[in-house]
Amino acid sequence: MTTATRTPATSPAPGAAPAPASDGVAAPAAEAAPAKTPAERTGAHTTEAVEAITDARDRIDALDAHIIGLIQERMAVSAVIQDARIASGGRRVNLAREMEVLAHYRRALGKPGTSLAMTVLELCRGRV
Repeated sequence: MTTATRTPATSPAPGAAPAPASDGVAAPAAEAAPAKTPAERTGAHTTEAVEAITDARDRIDALDAHIIGLIQERMAVSAVIQDARIASGGRRVNLAREMEVLAHYRRALGKPGTSLAMTVLELCRGRV
């Protein structure tokens, strides 16, 4: 006697063709949502505001890409430090140094800086 195995249903990746139905016929594709107008995308009510918001969002996107790159670079440098510390018989994490980093972020950014520093430190510990 054989038993059938069930596999969970999955959604196709965005832009992928729909998976065939159990009868072998492809299910109809869902209609794409109509494109939003610039005013709908930005929430602005004037052309000038739409342009200002669009330009500022483009700058934020570029800054975010730069921040992500810097965090990735910090992660790599942190890995070098951790490897050297472990190779010398030390512990992977130096809690006194982490406290210095937390204080630095808190001084520079206020209370939310502490949360940000905790996230950065977590990323850099290599346990993500």
